[in-house]
Amino acid sequence: MTAPERSPLDSGGAPQAQVETRPIAAFDFDGTLTVADSFTAFLRWRTTPFRWLLGLSRLVPAALVYLATRDRGRLKAAIVEVFLFGLPRATLERQAEAFVVDRAAHLFRPDALERWSAHRAAGDRLVIVTASPEEVVAPFASWLGADALIGSRLSWSAANQVGRGLEGSNCRGVEKVRRLQALFGPAVQIADAYGDTAGDREMLAFARRGHMRLFTGRP
Repeated sequence: MTAPERSPLDSGGAPQAQVETRPIAAFDFDGTLTVADSFTAFLRWRTTPFRWLLGLSRLVPAALVYLATRDRGRLKAAIVEVFLFGLPRATLERQAEAFVVDRAAHLFRPDALERWSAHRAAGDRLVIVTASPEEVVAPFASWLGADALIGSRLSWSAANQVGRGLEGSNCRGVEKVRRLQALFGPAVQIADAYGDTAGDREMLAFARRGHMRLFTGRP
């Protein structure tokens, strides 16, 4: 699979809002551009079957809490602690890059990539807005030629190792809108937004044109 035309990738963590005059197209990542949850796929890819099952068994208490609270951010923090805690940043970045090389052709929906490329050809600004960690999705965003990436953020220790959970809120629901406003300014206008779950509804409602479950293609 050939990646769409590239463009420079801006950081979703810019401290000041950017001024943007081009139309903005905001894409959810997992399930919208891809056919599977990229974070789960990455975690499973980077470990052995035995360690994967062992990690899942350690997550049973957190899963039970989730059933009672429906707090996805808390569950994701537990997943990060079980599978990534203590991993050096350089190692995570190297593994994420290798994951893209190995799995990109098997993850992306062809019709979603066609729409992505159409927005690029029209001169629109392409933004990925995802609940998955930015550090994991960043190589995919670069591969796609995204203009900006907004996602959940891992916490890091003073030794530059993955900490226990997330820094800030899980990037889902209204948090997606808040993060878009933080990056582009409170008056930002999103021309098109694409998503596939309830966690995208606020972003789709915020856009002039919201598209829910538009893409169905398989790699």
